[in-house]
Amino acid sequence: MNVSQTMETEEDFLTRLHIKLYHPQQSCKGLYGMLPLGKRSSHPADVPLRLGRDAQACTYALVDPRVSRKQLALHAYRTAQSPDMLFTIQNLSQRGRLSVNSSALGYLERMDLPDKALLRFGEYEMLITRESGEAMGSFEVEFEVLEMPPSRETCMCVPSVTPVMELRALVPLENDETLCHL
Repeated sequence: MNVSQTMETEEDFLTRLHIKLYHPQQSCKGLYGMLPLGKRSSHPADVPLRLGRDAQACTYALVDPRVSRKQLALHAYRTAQSPDMLFTIQNLSQRGRLSVNSSALGYLERMDLPDKALLRFGEYEMLITRESGEAMGSFEVEFEVLEMPPSRETCMCVPSVTPVMELRALVPLENDETLCHL
């Protein structure tokens, strides 16, 4: 092997966003038809990544009339204190509510995106996981469809430090989407 084959390049160390999607009626044909499922796509760091219904105005589009034309945007940034590429999320929907780990964002409001975040808008749930990289000019995005809601898989809605006996007391008699049931 020569040196060029074993040498790692900047592309090997791109920050990656894994975006896992779930919708209760996702078996409908074409709902995710405009997304590059299972493929890694490179995206320039200086351009916001937009998701919504409008394929012209957004980087990635969902084929769903109930999704806003522009639903959300992810903005990459770096700080002087950290070499990591970080992200903020912004709600671009005037009518639709966007929540990030149970914190609601109003129209045009932004917040820092944690390394692992559960997003909800309409009937959609998205689990976004950030994998650090060293490259500064771009990052990768990879979409995947989940068979069950990520809120049930991750139980992000209940603090992990709460003892199990206390959790049982928190579960109401009726079903509530915001709680994980034991």
